[in-house]
Amino acid sequence: MSAPRIWTIEEANALVPRLSALIGRQLALASDIERCWQELVEAVESPAARPDQLIELARNGSEQARARERELSEKIAAYESGWRDVEELGVVVKDQRIGLCDFYGRVDGALVWLCWRYGETAVEHYHALKEGYAGRKPLTAERRRQLLN
Repeated sequence: MSAPRIWTIEEANALVPRLSALIGRQLALASDIERCWQELVEAVESPAARPDQLIELARNGSEQARARERELSEKIAAYESGWRDVEELGVVVKDQRIGLCDFYGRVDGALVWLCWRYGETAVEHYHALKEGYAGRKPLTAERRRQLLN
């Protein structure tokens, strides 16, 4: 396994527009998957079934149930592929539900996570590698100047 890419704030921020578009599509696809799941439950008429049972019932059910299962499978495959596309950019996806991503970076010489969440216009926070989202600290103007020097 190769060493992780270490991002500067400028590099991470340059990726934000593309990352926003990719993750926006992913979040919309997650909503579509939820809708398809509900349609599948209705088509199979067995809401108490476990997910694996529901899929099997759909595959052996009516044409409508089979169509819903195919659509759901295609959307799930696209969703999984979309997250791989994000990770191939060198970004670490921390929470798919909210579009939380981290980039390896350095602050005061220490390896940290530069932290970005979908909806933010720039990477403006960081936290220690062992901390999570709750430990985010702002990248203040003074801190940014220090990182540029």
